[in-house]
Amino acid sequence: MRHGIVRRALSALFGIVLAASAAQAAEKPETVPRFVSLRADVVNLRIGPGERYPVEWVYHRKGLPVEIIAQLDQWRRVRDSQGTEGWVHQRLVAPIRNVIVKGTQRVIYTEADPKSPPVAKLDPGVVAHLLECRKEWCRIEAQSADQPMRGWLVRDQIWGVYPDEVVR
Repeated sequence: MRHGIVRRALSALFGIVLAASAAQAAEKPETVPRFVSLRADVVNLRIGPGERYPVEWVYHRKGLPVEIIAQLDQWRRVRDSQGTEGWVHQRLVAPIRNVIVKGTQRVIYTEADPKSPPVAKLDPGVVAHLLECRKEWCRIEAQSADQPMRGWLVRDQIWGVYPDEVVR
């Protein structure tokens, strides 16, 4: 009788371990590098991965895209569109894909074709939500004073997406 109880207990324990291993394997590890956006209006950029490290810079722009280039426990080393790097706590970034217009004023088009009608002109530094990317074109949504504007930009006119990345 004792052997039956021990056998059932070991079988149950093995089942729990097997289920936990399968669940852990099913979790998708966070890839590095990857793009995310700032979750808060005020985000401290620190010189090291912890609150004991001094603040080097303070971001005041919720939704600003940043690239995670390293991870250590709860901390993420990020790089912004200007190349500034530092550490932020993971709770201050969100997996929302935003991009920032770079260079000069850019035209967004109704289709992924410069011959299609223009939707609007966007100034450098405008943050927009990334909707999709195909080949050299990306579809974005930018907020105007009264309503959102959707359109297509050439990929190299924005920062926040990799050169060959497909976004759907």
